[in-house]
Amino acid sequence: MNFLIVVGTFFIMEGMTWLIHKYIMHGFLWMLHKDHHDHSNEGAMEKNDYFFLIFALPTILLMYYGTVQNFNFWFYIAVGIALYGMAYFFVHDIFIHQRLKILRNTENPYLLAIRRAHKQHHKHTGKEEGECFGFLWVPIKYFKMYFNRHKA
Repeated sequence: MNFLIVVGTFFIMEGMTWLIHKYIMHGFLWMLHKDHHDHSNEGAMEKNDYFFLIFALPTILLMYYGTVQNFNFWFYIAVGIALYGMAYFFVHDIFIHQRLKILRNTENPYLLAIRRAHKQHHKHTGKEEGECFGFLWVPIKYFKMYFNRHKA
């Protein structure tokens, strides 16, 4: 059962990410997310990186509370959120934005679709008129772009 809680939470986080990205990051906390779109910060860190703390702190608290309560469901929810956060970091920061230069020349259709969807999201530098607010779920049209490009 605990495994299902972790996996279920991981998948629920995709929907939460879409909602948070669209309505909070592109909403009332735009002042933290803006430099991620317009690249106005010249340093290695962006104000957008504060979202790591904003999302990590409740997860740590849930994990702590779950361990104090003999590893109840809150702990396993926190594990699912933490795993999603790690996936987000590796795919978004390392793969897409190349904070570490790896997987630059991948031919994996899924990874290329994620990269393309994220590029579409970043073509809008303002907080309105955005698209592709999710992270791991990629609309079919971005897969089609890849496969249409490779037809003989």
